[in-house]
Amino acid sequence: MSNKASTLYVCANCDAQFPKWSGRCLECGGWGALQLQTIDQKQPDRAAAVSPEQVIDLNQLSAQAEGSRLITGIGELDRVLGGGVMPGSLILLGGEPGIGKSTLVAQIADRVGQNSQVIYASGEESAGQIKARLDRLGIKAEKIKFLNQTNAEKIVATINQLKPALVIIDSIQTIYSSNIAGEAGGVNQIRGSAVSFLEAAKSTNSAIILIGHITKDGSLAGPKTLEHIVDTVLYLESETGHDYRILRAAKNRFGSINEIGIFEMTGAGFKEVSNPSLIFLEPNQNLTGSVISCIIEGTRAFLIEVQALVTKTVFGYPQRKASGFDLNRLSVLIAVLTKRANLNLTTQDVILNVVGGLKISDPCLDLAVCLAIASSLLNQVVGNNIVALGEVGLGGEVRQVSRLEQRLNEAERLGFDQAMIPLSDHISNKLELIKIKNLSEIIKYLTIPSPLKGEG
Repeated sequence: MSNKASTLYVCANCDAQFPKWSGRCLECGGWGALQLQTIDQKQPDRAAAVSPEQVIDLNQLSAQAEGSRLITGIGELDRVLGGGVMPGSLILLGGEPGIGKSTLVAQIADRVGQNSQVIYASGEESAGQIKARLDRLGIKAEKIKFLNQTNAEKIVATINQLKPALVIIDSIQTIYSSNIAGEAGGVNQIRGSAVSFLEAAKSTNSAIILIGHITKDGSLAGPKTLEHIVDTVLYLESETGHDYRILRAAKNRFGSINEIGIFEMTGAGFKEVSNPSLIFLEPNQNLTGSVISCIIEGTRAFLIEVQALVTKTVFGYPQRKASGFDLNRLSVLIAVLTKRANLNLTTQDVILNVVGGLKISDPCLDLAVCLAIASSLLNQVVGNNIVALGEVGLGGEVRQVSRLEQRLNEAERLGFDQAMIPLSDHISNKLELIKIKNLSEIIKYLTIPSPLKGEG
């Protein structure tokens, strides 16, 4: 066998190896992070004898019932998780600092703690600070046990002893493992601590929620590093100028990733928004370039407002701007309008906005976007009692969209009178359906008072 030993300089942050010392790591850019280590390259000629592990017959196991989930009672959260918190799962809740992650997990602990034991482990705040937050939110901490500890091994030992239903780690950036070199918050520490929590969750059947902060580059603070380790990745997002928070699942082994939860931030914590259509619609709007459409997020349908502004360009090249809508898709729709609907947009700036800060990729929005652009260009108002649904092809044809019935039902529920949809045999008892075969047909609805209302 070979018997060699060599010295290498290893980065304490990213574990990169270098043959000689340098003041800065060439991989992660950390200063003073290289440490001298001796690597033993002694390789045995044969592998050590290892006893085989007993295999498990899956036919003898019963699948974990959906009824065993921890129902938090927060409908928006349970929907995103796929029906509740799965026991034995490791959940990562990411978001920018100050967005409300600690507030959300405090409310989760309150709901779960009413019937089960909950451990709240924090290295960022003291017990008094946690108690002050719970009092501010009106939460009774009867079954919530606090653990002021940042050592991963001690937290895992506590979990193994008490076997609580839910464990909250606030936050993973402050946790360190004694078995791993480096400071808390480093990539190796975050990854190693998360693996130890994953093992604890599977062995004790306790659900563990890790809070992870997102830095400007979105990588070092944890969520991007831990996505392949945890079972579920949740992101809490917010838009500037709004008090609403959107909860999305980027990864979910126990449910869909298409669901979103919408919350309103109040002084008493997060409040569920059970009817999101109302927050994205402004009542009595009757402006040019404003059209209502309906999108699907997971199992939920809600109405949104699309606004377009078309103005004469003052430069040689027309500008195309979009907020909440794909800019490349907008360019395609503008080209189709120019070619198939004979609308001259080659000398016009087109600015598109999806009201409410949502980022939409639903193709059902195509017809509403085209209608809004034509409305702004021709200075004709689209009535605020109509909803536009349809996908637009390159030939100008208006194509069918998925789950049209659900979208129309949502429009009926909110009191809309008319719906512009693709040509089909679909009928409705409450809505007057305007069936469009080609994009060129929308022009006549913009130049007469009925069924759409013009200015004056």
